[in-house]
Amino acid sequence: MASAKRVLLVDDDAVLRASLVEQLSREGPYCVIEAASAAQARDLAMQGRYALAIVDQDLPDGAGDALARELRAQGFDAPILLLAERDAPPPAAEHIEKPFRFADLLARLNLHLSRHAASDDLPVAIGPYLFRPGAKLLTQGARKVRLTEKETDILKFLHNAGTTVAREILLHEVWGYNPTVTTHTLETHIYRLRRKIESGVGEAKILLTEGGGYRLAP
Repeated sequence: MASAKRVLLVDDDAVLRASLVEQLSREGPYCVIEAASAAQARDLAMQGRYALAIVDQDLPDGAGDALARELRAQGFDAPILLLAERDAPPPAAEHIEKPFRFADLLARLNLHLSRHAASDDLPVAIGPYLFRPGAKLLTQGARKVRLTEKETDILKFLHNAGTTVAREILLHEVWGYNPTVTTHTLETHIYRLRRKIESGVGEAKILLTEGGGYRLAP
């Protein structure tokens, strides 16, 4: 079972939001977080990690492309797709014209997700570090933390999930169907990873244990 991909949906049209939530729930493991304004989106964007954001260009308290730039400046690193009226497209921004077919939106969404997942050279923020999956490296200023392949895979999956991931799911996603791998194997890797990235293993502030699984702190 794949972990749900968190999608931030920002649109003041409650009917459209409800329709997109319903259709996305039928298409795959999506967890849609709704916001009706730019102000709500700013707060929600900092509460966990997202796989993608869908933002209406014409919000009641500002323009969608301005919100996208603001979120980027705050460290929001997921793809952002703007919804814009045909006669008022945002300048130099990735968008889809309204009205649109859901199939077209889904195709664009899946394209962004696949591109983003493949971008191992794109650094992302994890706690005080910049994480470079392709290099198996965490950096904090001049400090460099070398990671093993499994440690890299654990951080990648937790970062992309953006929520608590059950131990069994993490075992499957990182090690696959391997009968010799046990929960103890995962816990050993988590322990070693924490020794590298936490200021104290007994007081985890970056890689957290929660509800029978693990997650990265927002």
